[in-house]
Amino acid sequence: MMKKKKGRTCRKRRRKQSSSFSLCCVNLSHKHEYILLKKWLKERGFEDSKLRPAQFSETGRGLMTTTTIKTGELIISLPEKCLLTTDTVLNSYLGEYIVKWKPSISPLIALCTFLIVEKYAHKKSLWKPYLDLLPDIYTCPVCLEQDVVNLFPEPLRRKAHEQRRLVRELYRSSKHFFFALQPLFPKKVDSVFNYEAFRWAWCTINTRTVYMKHSQKECFSREPDTYALAPYLDLLNHNPDVQVKAAFNEKTRCYEIKTIPCCTKYREVFICYGPHDNQRLLLEYGFVAINNPHSSVHVGKDTLLKYLIPKDKQKLSILHEHKLLDNLTFGWDGPSWSLLTALKLLCLEAEQFTSWKKVLLGEIISEGNEKKSLELATQICMSLMEETQQAFQKVSVFKRDYAHLRSQLTLVEALHMEELKILQLSAEILHSTTI
Repeated sequence: MMKKKKGRTCRKRRRKQSSSFSLCCVNLSHKHEYILLKKWLKERGFEDSKLRPAQFSETGRGLMTTTTIKTGELIISLPEKCLLTTDTVLNSYLGEYIVKWKPSISPLIALCTFLIVEKYAHKKSLWKPYLDLLPDIYTCPVCLEQDVVNLFPEPLRRKAHEQRRLVRELYRSSKHFFFALQPLFPKKVDSVFNYEAFRWAWCTINTRTVYMKHSQKECFSREPDTYALAPYLDLLNHNPDVQVKAAFNEKTRCYEIKTIPCCTKYREVFICYGPHDNQRLLLEYGFVAINNPHSSVHVGKDTLLKYLIPKDKQKLSILHEHKLLDNLTFGWDGPSWSLLTALKLLCLEAEQFTSWKKVLLGEIISEGNEKKSLELATQICMSLMEETQQAFQKVSVFKRDYAHLRSQLTLVEALHMEELKILQLSAEILHSTTI
């Protein structure tokens, strides 16, 4: 029986589909490094026909579907043998060094050490197909130039400096352990375990691990052991609007991800790293999500202090005691409850101060207090908007004068652009509320 020929309409539809596909992404599965990775994973029990690595115009490298994935269907199931965990490290050449070392190192340092050594081994590493696809450079604040970090909004800038101090301290406190590994190397160990190598390993773990709880081991310090590097799975990009179920399945001994919404053929598959705002995403993962529904503009304590008079210090103490200085933000729907509550307390007149507990419970003290707190919220919003616009202009100047920092500055520019949109919307909401 002759095969039925497909008509002109079918051919047009296929050409149109192919054209739209090529515009949005480029299939990477034919590239040598991805072929080696898939072969390496297959040897460890992983086979997948639903996903293909691809380069997307908006999100960069990710995974696309080769078929429609239905709601609740398994996107990916990665066997335990493919995961890089502290068990991997303890079963390697590093195990005997870790077990003997006192004081015990943390699970995080164990993983960092393993990554550094395996990257140094390069072609001899059993993890080479995975390591070859890891980024050489990250865009977390710890990796950015100081001039770029100085352009961050104040609360993020403070956290970025804390991150830089943390990583430096982790490196410094681990150097004695690194020196104990000298027998593994033909060259001086400090040339292998330099700060740049450690920072790369720390960023790899911080940005790419999935949560997987492990039993406490005596050879490690008491920090939680919850890390697992998941080759191939970590190509999935973040989308704040997507819902997934992700966990290690004790029965199948696989790390599994199931999608809640369906995903059509030849489209990028996303997961959600959590309901994080853009400052948290930039701090932890080194990127900014456009039109992020969870995004907000943080009002730092220093910003609030600009509007305090000396006698308000007692009010500030009350806010601090009741942890109401932790979530002072403007969001897509205006000032947060914490911010408005803090401002209402700060706007209490002397004769109203005895009612401060009622303010914390959300009660209205007076019409005057409500009006005054909204006016102060507007004042702070406009001030932050002006600061953001000035920072935006600085970024533009830096992009012109420092071409080598263009990619880093584009990231900061995107953050300021998102925050400016939120502040403009908040200003409109406050204006309509006070009329």
